[in-house]
Amino acid sequence: MHPNARRLVVGAIILDNLEQPTRVFAARRTSPAALAGLWEFPGGKVEDGEAPEAALVREIREELVATISVGPEVPHASGAWPISEKYEMRLYFAAVETGELASGNSHDETRWIAPLQMHTLAWLPSDADAIDAIRTTLLNWQA
Repeated sequence: MHPNARRLVVGAIILDNLEQPTRVFAARRTSPAALAGLWEFPGGKVEDGEAPEAALVREIREELVATISVGPEVPHASGAWPISEKYEMRLYFAAVETGELASGNSHDETRWIAPLQMHTLAWLPSDADAIDAIRTTLLNWQA
């Protein structure tokens, strides 16, 4: 990786159903302290040589003890959602294939919410930036 390149992280917008989604999964972080209490689309860092979709499957299995199928990506004009000078994020719609979404150590609460209710949660800033695009995509998906 180039020394000035941003590290890629991935997030899963887990839906109750990839064909006709009506609810979105949200998880409230417990750490680090600066982010505790904020809601996120779960995910994590992409390792060197790892495909973003594979990283997402791995991270959800590690964090939430479930296997997901990865669907379409939420597009961003620059290809990835900027988080900071060090990180950028790609977001993918997903659905649970096997297992149940468990809170694990990274989260103290989880919820299934309707797309129109997404704005009612206090999201991580990087995830909040994508809420409008996600909601618009889901509302058009449902049409």
